[in-house]
Amino acid sequence: MTKLSVNINKIATLRNSRGGDIPNVVQAAKDIQNFGAEGITIHPRPDERHIRYQDARDLKSVVHTEYNIEGNPIKKFMDLVLEVEPTQVTLVPDAEDAITSNAGWNTIKHKEFLSEVITEFKNHGIRTSIFVDPDPVMIEGAVATGTDRIELYTESYAVHFAKGNLNGVRPYAEAARLATKLGLGVNAGHDLNLENLRYFKEQLPTLLEVSIGHALISESLYLGLENVVQMYLERLK
Repeated sequence: MTKLSVNINKIATLRNSRGGDIPNVVQAAKDIQNFGAEGITIHPRPDERHIRYQDARDLKSVVHTEYNIEGNPIKKFMDLVLEVEPTQVTLVPDAEDAITSNAGWNTIKHKEFLSEVITEFKNHGIRTSIFVDPDPVMIEGAVATGTDRIELYTESYAVHFAKGNLNGVRPYAEAARLATKLGLGVNAGHDLNLENLRYFKEQLPTLLEVSIGHALISESLYLGLENVVQMYLERLK
């Protein structure tokens, strides 16, 4: 069964919009796990506009499922991950002013850099994943970096699905087959939601984990957080 890791960045965004500590991201992580989610994801950015670096430290003691920290491996981020030692680190090539992730790594161009970063994390027992587009060349390049997994950037699939084009999943299914053949674990994330998740999962039988935040939290405003977590888990069965 594919694991559901819930990205709680939007909880932190809501908290930060008023100052103070409501909603509390640590309590949210506890609740989301109690509701059945198999992981918690955070994506701290240098300006700390949603998840703060201290949040990453505070969550360490309460995340008893999988703890996934995403981000661009600048020194500050690397130091944080090595301090916290989460289950997994997902490397994302974000510009500092990016609103959200919008592209995967060029694993050929950045092979040496990624290899050094991955080696450092793996030496500390942290599983590594690289955010990539569903491009066979980039997946083959990911193998050469020594990463444990890739995370497929699924925005293109979501756009095609919303237009009724189910063929938009084909590059992802092919990418997942290649990655699995080459010995890489396959994760996925970005714009997956209650409408498009089941079909995506059906087409990628080796999918290990999805990381979902914006859609899940948005849907929870109408349907309730506990109910929505259960709805996502049902679609991943």
